[in-house]
Amino acid sequence: MNLPLSRNLSVLKQSFTVENHTFANRLVVQPMEGADGTRTGEADTLAIRRYDRFATSGAGLIWFEAVAVQSDGRANAYQLWMHEKNTDHYKWLVERIRETAVKNGNPNPVIIMQATHSGRYSRPDGPPEPMIAVNVPIYEKDNPIPPERIVSDDTLRKIEIRYGEITKMAADCGFDGIDVKACHRYLNGELLGAFTRPGPYGGPELSNRARFYKNITAAARAAAPAGFLVTTRLNIYDGIPYPHGFGVEQDGSIEPNLSEPIALLKELNFSMVNISMGNPYFNPYVNRPTDLEGVERMYRLTKEVRDALPGTAIVASAPTFLRMDSPYLAAGAVEADYADFVGFGRLGFAYPTFARDILNDCFDGKQVCVTCAKCSELMRGHSNAGCVVRDKLYTDLYLKMKAGQQ
Repeated sequence: MNLPLSRNLSVLKQSFTVENHTFANRLVVQPMEGADGTRTGEADTLAIRRYDRFATSGAGLIWFEAVAVQSDGRANAYQLWMHEKNTDHYKWLVERIRETAVKNGNPNPVIIMQATHSGRYSRPDGPPEPMIAVNVPIYEKDNPIPPERIVSDDTLRKIEIRYGEITKMAADCGFDGIDVKACHRYLNGELLGAFTRPGPYGGPELSNRARFYKNITAAARAAAPAGFLVTTRLNIYDGIPYPHGFGVEQDGSIEPNLSEPIALLKELNFSMVNISMGNPYFNPYVNRPTDLEGVERMYRLTKEVRDALPGTAIVASAPTFLRMDSPYLAAGAVEADYADFVGFGRLGFAYPTFARDILNDCFDGKQVCVTCAKCSELMRGHSNAGCVVRDKLYTDLYLKMKAGQQ
């Protein structure tokens, strides 16, 4: 087991510049959804509360959660969704995050919005309404998707245009950048593994499977004003076998092979990449490790990307399993050049001031995430997600949900 650990927390205090944006430190609030928007796509009371808490974290970068680019791409009926009628709300929310951060003595954070279409996991009105990119037998099992339910090439082209429109809206709302989300087997991520899909968006050639990714990136860049970051959160490893998994060996195993993810990142030339892996609906232990082996895989593969892309700012993920030692993993990852930033997801739910306390060397073990996965259980139970262990509001929601399931 080889993890980069360091007690030199001072490295996390260093500022860093990507393009024209200066980040006050190396700590990131990762995109964490709460299924707590309104039916029309705005942040509701609990979402606003959550971003007030993230703003007090002290992190130099808030990677704002997945926001659907159109209504049929929502993963649930209460996922955030940006459109022409609610941009004033998002402008207000971004201003509120900045004001809350500064008022609490924290740096003005860089805020990047994650733009998404949920694809096979779309549930815009509650029941599943999937837009499947390709049949995947380990998901479909004995019920293969009929051809008429596979998302058409024409539909994909229309969604590509939407990413440009959303980019302009996000910039007008005051976000510093947009993430063309390509992880966790949502639509963009699934297409990268669509080896068995016929036509221009699938097949053995990476140029076809990455066509949607390249086109939405191009649309975002064309619409972005000067100085607006176009970034990505990419699954470099799906953890499911070929011919369906991206970033895996083609021998039927689930051994990682990053040749395609690295080639794609070199071609797209993002200035900043947030690294992720796995599918939270199928193998959640890959992107939210539940053991040291999973953490080691995350950092080993992140280092492989870093070494291949020395000019790209890299955000590493998934330190939370180490609990009290997670700050030392973050420091070691930056010090040993595994990454330029380290992002915390679940810990941000549990411990709102985690970054400030890490930077001030007063990290409190009584507030850490215990990796119980109850925040995810809340969302899967169609409730609002938050820390059941550390936040009484979500303890009560969890008990209510469990009582309703009996």
